[in-house]
Amino acid sequence: MTHKEPAKIVDVGDGAAIPTKGDRGLFTAWRIAFVGAIAILSWLCLTRPDPYLAIVKFVPDGIYVTFKVTVGSILLALVFGLVTGLGRISANRFYNGLASLYVEVIRGIPLLVQIFYIYYALGRFVKIPDLLSAIIAMAVCYGAYMGEVIRAGIQSIPKGQMEAALSLGMTRGQAMRHVILPQAFKIILPPAGNEFIALLKDSSLVSILAVADLLRRGREFASESFTYFETYTVIALIYLIITLFFSKLIGIMEGRINENS
Repeated sequence: MTHKEPAKIVDVGDGAAIPTKGDRGLFTAWRIAFVGAIAILSWLCLTRPDPYLAIVKFVPDGIYVTFKVTVGSILLALVFGLVTGLGRISANRFYNGLASLYVEVIRGIPLLVQIFYIYYALGRFVKIPDLLSAIIAMAVCYGAYMGEVIRAGIQSIPKGQMEAALSLGMTRGQAMRHVILPQAFKIILPPAGNEFIALLKDSSLVSILAVADLLRRGREFASESFTYFETYTVIALIYLIITLFFSKLIGIMEGRINENS
């Protein structure tokens, strides 16, 4: 009689790969890409200040807006994700069904369509700033993905942990807050970090809502100077540098958490 090994799940996100020293190829590629992007951007600004240096000076406020959208969206998405993740494992059929429906509907609609829909749907009932509309739209979308990440993290904790907490007199809510979620956090961090980076890249879509993010500021410069190739080269390099920087930062955080566990 043969015993089948459990199938392994391949989890590949759409964010940047997290570089670790254990993966020499990826770690080396990260260093080459990060240093190379900075070197190319610096060389372009030094050798051709017009237009490359002018573009770099034109877009810092767009970088700031991109960070505002990204941070605001991921924080709100974590709230949506936590509520959704708990709903997905809830014994309450209504709560579970509602959370599952949210995940299926949101994950089945392209992000760009959601941004348009939420922006114009909200605009019919209440006038809210473009930046806030963008943050809500991004958070609603990524909340569904974060919900699945949190659900998987919670379910990865052995059931005996919950049973032990209940036997000590804790309620399920207390056990979840003080026992399960702290352990699940270590498991959730890598995929959550990947979603953060993916959201950072997708934040470029909010430029269609007249939000003056990095991409929109680049488009404004290009439309005025007609230097489309040069402008989008700079924008691409800046996005690459920011994405690689945060991927490394998340890798460091993950490593320190694993060392302390």
